[in-house]
Amino acid sequence: MAGIYKKKTKVTDPATGEKRAELSKKWWARYRDENDRLRRVSLSTSKTAAQKMLNDILEQVERRRSGLDDPVSEQSRRPFIDHLEDFEKHLKAKNNTPKHTRETIRRVKRMRKVKGWEFVHQITASDVENFLVDLREEQGRSIQTSNHYLRAIKTFVRWLGRSGRLSKDPLEGISMLNSAPDRRHDRRSLTIDEFARLYQVARSGPPAVGLSGPDRAMLYMLAAWTGLRRGEIGSLKLRSFDLQAKSPTVTVAASYSKHRREDVCYLHGELVEAFKAWLELRKPGPDDLLFPISEEAGGIDRRTSKMLRVDLGIAREIWISEAETEKDRQRREASDFLKYIDSRGRYADFHALRHTFVTNLARANVDPKTAQTLARHSNIQLTMDIYTHIDQKQQVAAIDSLPSLIQ
Repeated sequence: MAGIYKKKTKVTDPATGEKRAELSKKWWARYRDENDRLRRVSLSTSKTAAQKMLNDILEQVERRRSGLDDPVSEQSRRPFIDHLEDFEKHLKAKNNTPKHTRETIRRVKRMRKVKGWEFVHQITASDVENFLVDLREEQGRSIQTSNHYLRAIKTFVRWLGRSGRLSKDPLEGISMLNSAPDRRHDRRSLTIDEFARLYQVARSGPPAVGLSGPDRAMLYMLAAWTGLRRGEIGSLKLRSFDLQAKSPTVTVAASYSKHRREDVCYLHGELVEAFKAWLELRKPGPDDLLFPISEEAGGIDRRTSKMLRVDLGIAREIWISEAETEKDRQRREASDFLKYIDSRGRYADFHALRHTFVTNLARANVDPKTAQTLARHSNIQLTMDIYTHIDQKQQVAAIDSLPSLIQ
């Protein structure tokens, strides 16, 4: 006979150490499946909800006995967390980066916790929209962050549909918002003079964030001259470099590349010479991590943004102290030169060195398609609109170069 009941469990009294019997918080169901086997499953803490769930189970049993099996309905009764575990395995099987997989799962888990979803069929468009509104208005998070959460849950829901776990997509009508007016962490590129001063300060400075001065200087130069990302540089070993080739290169293994493919980057001659000199000082083994700044590559997650902020701050203080007059000093203090966050709210953090690389390609009149290839971007719009920065001097020079309209 099918029915619901409270399961008896034994618990230990922390005060006396005695064991006593208690009833479970959740209601359980006892029923026989289509093969007449006795089944017991955990349901809900609500008796009404538990009875409804049992009724649904019994209806499904009858459908299976009649040959009207519904795999989607069956899958929808599995706990939400079971599907999420399978989804995580799916992301890993697709060779997504550990960071992407971790962040996607974290965002879906947070939404589930806030909205109280126990089963995937409980996901609704209104729940997701309310969560995103609260995220932006109550917690002050940016539209870009809101889009990250929406992308995570939509990816999960689409996978549920493709794998026969949901019959329809409840989030089909929800679109990403335009994040351009609400960007919170835009980067800027460094000028040639800014980078030169940053490099010299790091090279002669004391250790910071676990790296020596020469190591930081080499790290900055490598990032600004190759456009390699933090995690990619953190994976590099001596054998990653081919310095004897006619055109020296550094290779990022597919497992550490953002796009999960082996990337071969060509090295500038000046960078090669500086790197060789640094190797003489460092003397690493062929399998030693050259810059252990990424936990995913076997190092330690270093706060590279703090590293840049400290070195830029010192370089700026030196630059201001070099002012010859009080007027010049006031001008320098009001300037954005060497500021970690400029007057437009743009950051000169570690990823800004990648922006510097792409911007310098434009300054060198490299054609956009070649710049896109060297930046390893999926589309040219990303290269030109986000990573290429045009300053006031370049705009003025462009206007001055226009031909005369008056003959």
